Amino acid sequence: QVQLVESGGGLVQAGGSLRLSCAASGGTFTRLVMAWFRQAPGKEREFAATISRDGGSTSYADSVKGRFTISRDNAKNTVYLQMNSLTPEDTAVYYCAATKLGALFTQANAYSYWGQGTQVTVSS
Repeated sequence: QVQLVESGGGLVQAGGSLRLSCAASGGTFTRLVMAWFRQAPGKEREFAATISRDGGSTSYADSVKGRFTISRDNAKNTVYLQMNSLTPEDTAVYYCAATKLGALFTQANAYSYWGQGTQVTVSS
């Protein structure tokens, strides 16, 4: 059973940066496509970014493209989300997700494993 634990959330001013981390255990990390989703208060969970098993391919939501970067360190079983130029609209709980399916899915229902989430709050 794959377990995911996020860290790195917090409070930041608009224009600032944060780096989220997600540590995976209980499975073969290199077999997992990893992703980040987020859910703002009163809104549905939405896709943010995803990365292939070897880190060679990525995909981003239009809302974060050019500001967020997803990466992974397979030696550390960890995926990261570097978030720059943050705005109050980025305020949400950020979730790490994993799937054994091979493609870069943007739909939440393609991901079988989820972390507990980490809060990111951007003040204006």
